[in-house]
Amino acid sequence: MKVILLIALFLTACSDKIETTKPVYKSITESVYASGSVKGNNQYTVFSSVSGIVESVYVTENEPVSIGSILFLINNDAQKINDKNADLNAVYNSNQLNYGKVQEALSQIKLAKEKLANDELMLTRYQNLFREGNCSQIELEQKDIIFKNSTTNYKSSLEKYSEIKRLVDFQAKQALLNVESSREKTSNYTIRSTINGKMYQINTKKGEMISPQVSLAIVGDKKDYILEMQVDEYDIVTIQKGMKVLVVLSCYKDSVFTAYVTNIRPIMNLKTNTFTVEAKFMNQPKLLFPDISFEANIIINSKDKVLLIPRNYLLNETTVTLKSGVKRKIKTGLKDFEFIEIRSGLTSKDEIILPEK
Repeated sequence: MKVILLIALFLTACSDKIETTKPVYKSITESVYASGSVKGNNQYTVFSSVSGIVESVYVTENEPVSIGSILFLINNDAQKINDKNADLNAVYNSNQLNYGKVQEALSQIKLAKEKLANDELMLTRYQNLFREGNCSQIELEQKDIIFKNSTTNYKSSLEKYSEIKRLVDFQAKQALLNVESSREKTSNYTIRSTINGKMYQINTKKGEMISPQVSLAIVGDKKDYILEMQVDEYDIVTIQKGMKVLVVLSCYKDSVFTAYVTNIRPIMNLKTNTFTVEAKFMNQPKLLFPDISFEANIIINSKDKVLLIPRNYLLNETTVTLKSGVKRKIKTGLKDFEFIEIRSGLTSKDEIILPEK
């Protein structure tokens, strides 16, 4: 019984042992954790703006591409017919082919003008005859009516000419625009590279049916890569361009690469509540591939020889418990995953207690 009692007392004493520590002077670095994947600079996914069957694939994976170089050709037999129809329509509605209509309208103006001049002369003559009493009122009125009709016909011929000329010009321009539009549609069947780079991945092959929703390929820079990472919304306000980034790539787990923040996209992904931050390598590895995953720490601030305590010794953000049991208010500064800076309230001689969980 005495042995059992002694063992019980010993276990109780061990369990009641209080863990303590003292602040120490060390360096501290405050950082924000991020994860993401490597992307080729100017990397983009190739899509077609038209539907159809892939007629030709002009590139292979890992092959260099240049701006304007052809990647894919989509069958466009139907569009070729549209091009021919547009060409025929342009010829039919051209100014040259409709020259006769305009000239006929001009001839009508000339005839109407000559008749108007002749009828005006006859009206003036009959007005003189009427004053001399050599013609009747009815004859004079008839000549006046003829003159007015000629005036109306002349004005009408002018308007008709303007209408015909305007219509011919409009139809000719419209036909040319239709040709241009048809040619542009035809060009959509030829998929070209928009950058100088490399073909990363091809997702289709000759004979396959594709649509604007189908990814055809992924293209990016030959050698230049960027780091695209996701940062939590709570941390994004602390990130600035130019900040140092320490990167551990999944394919180089034993190495730490240095980068710097180059861009912060100003809109949050509502599905993940994260922001996309881009960084560029300072010492890019010689061999790298797109979409390699990585983990990173974006350095917010760092200090040398500052007073630190373990973060788990805090009762809350501003209080610790001394070994005597007295609670003391403190002011804190930088923090990492393990330690926090003590700006005031403690010295290196103070001993503090680990709070009970």
